[in-house]
Amino acid sequence: MPAKKLPPGDPFDAEGFLVRSREYHAWMETRNYSAHTIKNSRRTLNYFIQWCADRDLSRPTQITKAIVERYARHLFEYRKPSGTPLTFRSQYARLSNLRGFFRFLARRNVVLFSPAQDLELPRLGYQLPRVVLTHEEMEKVLGQPDTRLDHGVRDRAIMETFYSTGIRRSELVNLETFDVDAARRTVTVRQGKGKKDRFVPIGERALDWIDRYLRTVRVGYVVDPEQQRLFLTAYGEPLSVDGLTHTIGEYVTAAQLGKTGSCHLFRHTMATQMLERGADVRLIQEILGHANLDATQIYTHVSIRQLIEVHAATHPTAKREVVAEGDELAVAEAADEGAEGP
Repeated sequence: MPAKKLPPGDPFDAEGFLVRSREYHAWMETRNYSAHTIKNSRRTLNYFIQWCADRDLSRPTQITKAIVERYARHLFEYRKPSGTPLTFRSQYARLSNLRGFFRFLARRNVVLFSPAQDLELPRLGYQLPRVVLTHEEMEKVLGQPDTRLDHGVRDRAIMETFYSTGIRRSELVNLETFDVDAARRTVTVRQGKGKKDRFVPIGERALDWIDRYLRTVRVGYVVDPEQQRLFLTAYGEPLSVDGLTHTIGEYVTAAQLGKTGSCHLFRHTMATQMLERGADVRLIQEILGHANLDATQIYTHVSIRQLIEVHAATHPTAKREVVAEGDELAVAEAADEGAEGP
């Protein structure tokens, strides 16, 4: 197995990138940033440190505004081995983290001022979900697990929970048994995105599948009596995010809908279908745990049922015209004459 590649630089240089990077991420830990956020920060900052090392730059004090702008240009022009460029979202992540790093150093007088202070980040906008299922399509996906088997009951309970609550995959794998309150018909999401707790409503059908899983499957999966995670593997271990993505993705493919997706597909579908049925977008925001309404409003663009109905009722070509068999040639000739003009 090859040795893990370490970021470049002198680990004993008190003014070097490696030491300052460790200080920055230690500060993030004290500010209660999530482990996921800190991990991504280390990864994206290491890209910059490597780029600097290739240019004999080893200390933050050597970095100027012009150098930061050159790095931003490098990200824009960079091509992966496949020949594809970095997405603007990837560029944004790397540059925004770089800006946070230098802001931290400036506040501690490591550098006189942040060279990334005036750096303009790429405009992202909001991308519409690529795939959203209809209710009939979702029911077909939900019917894929073989519920005669233990793991089939578990997987059906998982997908019903996804569909009913719209929670994220990381939030689902971290659910514990006491987070599901059947009497109040709620699920407590603890330390979700942004390390925020929230209550999410859950439907009766999902609760029934969870109850069946708890009574008939989980009791046989448990190895450690102290284990509180709700959904477990057959070995009594908590589910992994990647493993869950693979499992759910296989069920979506098996449904043969001509569409692909995994855990997040349930979140998109749930939000869109509730909006189509008259739910207020601000309530959807609360359920999904979005920090601001802009992130939720993408679903108002996906949910276009009302627009379709108005279009069908008012646009002159929305309906097919019934043309008698003998009139087809006349209609075609009239169209040609109209196209030629006077």
